[in-house]
Amino acid sequence: MRMRLVASLAAAAVVMIALAGCSAGSGSSGGSSPSTSTGGSSASSGSASATVLTTGDTSLGTVVVDGAGLTVYVFDKDTQNSGKSSCSGACAAQWPAVEADAATPAVTGVSGTVGTITGVDGKRQVTLDGWPLYTFAGDSSAGDVTGQGVGGIWWAVTPDGSKIGAAASSGGASTGGTGSGYSK
Repeated sequence: MRMRLVASLAAAAVVMIALAGCSAGSGSSGGSSPSTSTGGSSASSGSASATVLTTGDTSLGTVVVDGAGLTVYVFDKDTQNSGKSSCSGACAAQWPAVEADAATPAVTGVSGTVGTITGVDGKRQVTLDGWPLYTFAGDSSAGDVTGQGVGGIWWAVTPDGSKIGAAASSGGASTGGTGSGYSK
């Protein structure tokens, strides 16, 4: 019983830190104009690049994941196509940016428009349909979706770039289609 209480308190602390960082740390970067490419496989010119985005199966259905297989999320406090991220400081520690070495990241199975912006740390941050992408520090392995719906502002995304909204996360697994809870 005591172990469960300790585990529950630890999990609550992680969520509280994530929420505090995301509501307090909403600075923005100077950003650059986003560079984009359409989905599908793409490689940087001159060298083979590791896949930055692909898809994976989760309890939410098929979602976009990073090269390590971790679920990718979008942040409602960002502005689509603004060319900048609103997640910095403590927020960025809990929600690391998905980064790429090339302006045209290599993707597999992602049909939305993929591009990059200059992230808050000055590195290239990957975007999908103009939304900066992040992973969640609370996800430890492929298939984890513990960041889904955190604070009502963090959402996993489908391969076409649609965010998986609250209806999908509270209604169990969803695989797309009419009435699926997916929203853009």
